Order: sequence, then structure tokens, then C-alpha cells
Amino acid sequence: MDHFVVSARKYRPVTFDSVVGQSHITTTLKNAIRTNHLAQAFLFCGPRGVGKTTCARILAKTINCQNLGDDVEACGECESCVSFQNNASFNIHELDAASNNSVEDIRNLIDQVRYPPQTGKYKIYIIDEVHMLSQAAFNAFLKTLEEPPGYAIFILATTEKHKILPTILSRCQIFDFNRIQAKDISHHLADIAQKEDIDAEKEALDLIGQKADGGLRDALSMFDLNVTFSTDNRLTYQAVLDNLHILDYDYYFKITDALTAGSISRALIIFDEILRKGFDGHLFVVGLLEHFRNLLVCKDPATVSLLQVSESAERKYLDQSAAANMSFLLSALSITGQCDIQYKAAKNQRLHVELCLMKLASLPDLLQLDSLTAVDETAKKKVEPDQPLNTAPAAESRVNEKAEQVQPQQAAPSRLKNTVSLSLSPPPAAPQSQPAAVKNGNSSEFEKGVRKEELTFENLQRAWFDFAEQRRAAGNSTTEEIALRREFKLEGTQIEIALDNDPQLDAIQHVRYDLLSYLKSRINVPRLDITARVAPQEVNRLPYTPAEKFNYMAEKNPFLLELKQALGLDVDF
Repeated sequence: MDHFVVSARKYRPVTFDSVVGQSHITTTLKNAIRTNHLAQAFLFCGPRGVGKTTCARILAKTINCQNLGDDVEACGECESCVSFQNNASFNIHELDAASNNSVEDIRNLIDQVRYPPQTGKYKIYIIDEVHMLSQAAFNAFLKTLEEPPGYAIFILATTEKHKILPTILSRCQIFDFNRIQAKDISHHLADIAQKEDIDAEKEALDLIGQKADGGLRDALSMFDLNVTFSTDNRLTYQAVLDNLHILDYDYYFKITDALTAGSISRALIIFDEILRKGFDGHLFVVGLLEHFRNLLVCKDPATVSLLQVSESAERKYLDQSAAANMSFLLSALSITGQCDIQYKAAKNQRLHVELCLMKLASLPDLLQLDSLTAVDETAKKKVEPDQPLNTAPAAESRVNEKAEQVQPQQAAPSRLKNTVSLSLSPPPAAPQSQPAAVKNGNSSEFEKGVRKEELTFENLQRAWFDFAEQRRAAGNSTTEEIALRREFKLEGTQIEIALDNDPQLDAIQHVRYDLLSYLKSRINVPRLDITARVAPQEVNRLPYTPAEKFNYMAEKNPFLLELKQALGLDVDF
């Protein structure tokens, strides 16, 4: 039986031109060799499996090649190249800093540097995982690294550049390796499959390239694994999905179709099928986020190139993106992002994701309602202030009668708004019969039979306190009353309020929609939102205990302190 060699070793690049996806590195190194501008120390840094050690070995072999041509590539036939290929070169030394990270190891290396090469021009020292060297080892290495002999070149490689001392970084020429693009990995795997006489589907190789996350060595390992899994030297898309346990993007297309159609049941059934196949819920949420991002990218032809998917998948993304609303995608990204952030803290994680899907499936109806409201507002703005609305007298009288019946009962604002939503004629010109908005001198316009006030902080504060008074009269909780009496700020159409504690925050969230509905019925602002947060340090806390009340009054009138002392009074705690 022949000895099996993994593809990562068998097809390791041996020339600069065969390095995949690092043209900015190989071009610079070739120009440095051609112009004889070689630095005394190089630092190759980047993620795993992108070619750092490979480029270090190619550089070491090339600068000692005895038959170097105009293309600046090692010939592979001279004594130096042959000895390198047979691992018998005396001019190239590799040191694994992960296991040789002490001061003694660096001292041995420095002793070797003192001896010039017997053959060739340079002695090259490749130190892999250099960030694993100890602090003392780094310090012992500094002087030699800064002023080595003319024949010595150091090539350091690391995946964690931030762990290397700045004094080391300042003595090296730094090369940052990029993650390899998925399409470059796919093309490389296709060449290897052709050499190995393996029938591979393009989508299968694209899937391996995406799963590798920019690491060619990982991609080659997955390629070998799938070839071993296959019994007929064929790589199919479905086989790669099953073997690598990857969630098929078709599930995301199906669940997005269900969400845009507003079907909660279909979305939950698809999610249940995903869980029964053994996929993690968090993995699904992260994939759904990426799917929404890809759909958003497809909205503009200029950004379609940002997709890292196969051609067939790209066509599906373009079709679904054309059918999806931009507002839906932005809102879906926000909701799914919150689900991702809060997933690990959830006690029932499946229910947490299902609630997210329910919210997403409800988005189309909410957006449609919002759109109708915006159209309605636009239509009302076109009505002249002095133009009577077209309503039948009989309908007007019925509405007025209904409004009179509701008013003594102090009906909720939302109910009153719905009751008078059939249009009323403009109020008569007499001042005493004008609405409150006109009496206050505020500019207003007609909507649903009443004039709305313009959005100012004073008008908003008055409407806010009116709502708080109605809630107090209805017998709300003390916590809610305190929360509604807090001071707030108005930033554009955003109401910002700081609260003392979480119960107050819950109270505000509980009345949030009723409060917004009431404010919109009083204020002429189609879009209004409330941002509440717990920030005790920002709250102007009102006096609560007897001692606090006394101190508060004493600040206003210092004579109270004299009265307290003169009469020997004490505050009742």
C-alpha cells in the first residue's frame, strides 16, 4: 500500500507564482530579490493556513538558488535547491518557537549565526510561532536581530502579531497576509481535483471554500475528508453538506419566503426541521443574520460583488432581494441581531428564537400599516385649512352624538380617536368653539375631526402629563405613576427618559403603545418613539422621605432650620 500524503503537504507551493491569494506579498518579495533590497529580518503575520511558512521557505530557497533567472523563481535543479527539497540544506534552519522558547534556545541560535555559510550566499533562520518566545528570550534576541552578519537573514512567522514586543517589530520588515478569498480556494481545489482524477461539483468546492474561512490548509483538509467519505471519487454538493454538517442556504431562502409572507406557522415548522437535523439554534440565528445581510447587499448592483457565494446562489439572492422590502430587511437585521446578542442569556433558547421568528413574520403587516398611515398623513396635508371635509350631515350628527356619549365616561384616547375617525367639518369661526390647539395659538391641521398641535417640547410635555393624570385617575400602580412623572428629553422625534430602576422601566414599557397612541392623537407627528433606560445618576430624584422633604424645603427657605433649632423639633423618620 502506497503511503498517503495529505493534500496540504503534497500540493504545498514551491514557487512564488504557485502561492494562492497572496500576490501583494509575493510581488514585493520578488522585487526585493531582483533589486537586491533584502532586509535582514522579515515578519510574516496573518491567520492560520494562509501561506506564511510556505512563503518563508520559498524565499529561503530562492535567494540561495545558483541559477536564478529573470523570473526570480528558484530553478529547482541546482545543488542548493535539491538539498533544500531533500531537507538536507545546511544554510536554512527552522526553529519552532512553541517548543524552543527559552533563553538557552536563542543563545544556541545566536552561536550558529556566527559561522558563515559553506555554500551559497545566505544563512536563513525561519522561526515559526515567534510570539511564543519568552520575554527573556526576546530580549536576548534583540541585538542579533538588529545587527546580524551580512549573510544572515531572519524570517519570523506568527499568527498573533499583537503579542510580539514593539522592539522586535521595529527591527523587522512586516508583511501582513490576507485571508484567502473563497473563489481562489475553489479554483485551487478544482485544479487539485483534476490532478487527482476526482469528479467534483463546482458548488461542492465553493462550499468548502466558504467553510474554510480564508484558510487554504483547512480547505485542503476538508477536501481530503470529503474525498475519503466518497466511495466513487465524486464530490457532490449534498455529500459535502452532510459530511461537514453545514446548514444548507436553501433553508434560509425558504424561511425568508415564509417571513415575508407573514406565515408564522411555516417559519416555526422550518425551524423545527432544522433543530431535528441536529443544528444549533445559535448557528441558525447567525446564518439568518448573514442571509439578511446578503439580501441587503443585493439591493444595489454596485455591492453585489461583496457576496461570497456560488453563481447559482447569487441568482437566488438577487431574485429574493428584489421581492423583499428594504424596510423589512433593515428591521429584520435589527431584530435578529438582538436575538443573537441575547441568545446565551436566554433560559429557553428555542423559545427565544421562535419569538424572534414570530416578530419577523409580523413585520410585513406592521410595515404595511405604517405605509398606509404615512399615505394618509400625506393626503391630509393636501387639504386646505379652510376647506370643509366632504362628509354627509347625517354621518356628522351621528359622530357628534357618539362623541358626546363617550366624553362623560372619560374614554381612553385610542377609543375616542377611533370613534371620531369619520371626518368632521371644520369648527366654526367663533373663538369659544375652537379646539384647544387653536386656543393655545399653535399651528395645527385637521385629522380625524380634531386639530393636532405642532411638535414642541411644551406641547409634548402637556400631553404626556395629561396621559399620566388619566392613568392615575384609572388607578395605576405607584411605580407607573412615579415613572410617568419623570422628566424627559426630546431629540428630534425621539423621547429619551432616564429612570431609577428596572420596575420603572417595565412600567414604561407596559404603557408604551398606549402612551405613543395618545401622544400621536394630540401631537402632529407621524413617527414618534420612546427610548427608556435605567440611569439613576441622571435622574433628578424628588424628595420622598420626611427628612428629604424637610431638607428640600430648607434649601428653599433657610429660616426653617432656625425654627427647627429654636423649637427643638425633630424630623419624624
